[in-house]
Amino acid sequence: MLQPVQLFKILSDETRLAIVMLLRADDELCVCDICALTAESQPKISRHMAILREGGLVLDRREGKWVHYRLSPHMPAWAAEIVDSAWRCLRDEVRARLADAAPSSC
Repeated sequence: MLQPVQLFKILSDETRLAIVMLLRADDELCVCDICALTAESQPKISRHMAILREGGLVLDRREGKWVHYRLSPHMPAWAAEIVDSAWRCLRDEVRARLADAAPSSC
């Protein structure tokens, strides 16, 4: 079960926090979209996604060769509230990033 110290360690990484905020904004994103939005390589994003998945924050879904991620509806309520609180602070920045994004490379 996810403990508070684990959640804060996971979200203390700027890339992982950005990914969680992007998923909070857009419900589901393909790994290629996450790479484009964060300007990070696929191997680096895959490592971060593994940490988020192991922490129970995200779920993945395969569609052909693509992997799509979304926030887990099974994360503890207290963790979801922390994500929502962070979202309220960062939503304008995240929405601007999404608005400025190039079309999906998938």
